[in-house]
Amino acid sequence: MSDVPPPLPPGFVRDPGDAWVYGPAGEKFWGRFGAAGLLVHNPERGVLLQLRVGWSHFGGTWGLPGGALKEGEAADVGALREAYEEAGVPASALEVLFTSVLDLGFWRYTTVVAAAAVPFEPVIGDAESVELRWVPVAEVDGLPLHPGFSAAWPALRDRLPTS
Repeated sequence: MSDVPPPLPPGFVRDPGDAWVYGPAGEKFWGRFGAAGLLVHNPERGVLLQLRVGWSHFGGTWGLPGGALKEGEAADVGALREAYEEAGVPASALEVLFTSVLDLGFWRYTTVVAAAAVPFEPVIGDAESVELRWVPVAEVDGLPLHPGFSAAWPALRDRLPTS
């Protein structure tokens, strides 16, 4: 696992939302316009998680496919876009159940929770993932989790449908 991000492709123009936001205590968060992630749940298979590549923020931890929102982009739209780009998650296979928002005043993260209404297999679509895996709900706590996801997981888990 490399700690150095890959070079940008020739002619690539970085989106203005792809930048760090710094909090009052110096902590940093990705996404000038906030960020969003997608928690996909299937009662038989568990939840879809992404092992983050070493060069990413909190690399080597498990979290949700997601990322920076584009200017003016709704969080649910951004979460679905990012999950498709990173993990090949087809929006047509999902039923959005609810959202959960962490609002720090200067930065916001939205978790979009969806049921996998149609079975699908995730596919790594960019350099941000080392692995994608369906993890049984009872086993999520046993993984090294991204700190933000780890903090949010208990409340998210409690809201997942049981059947």
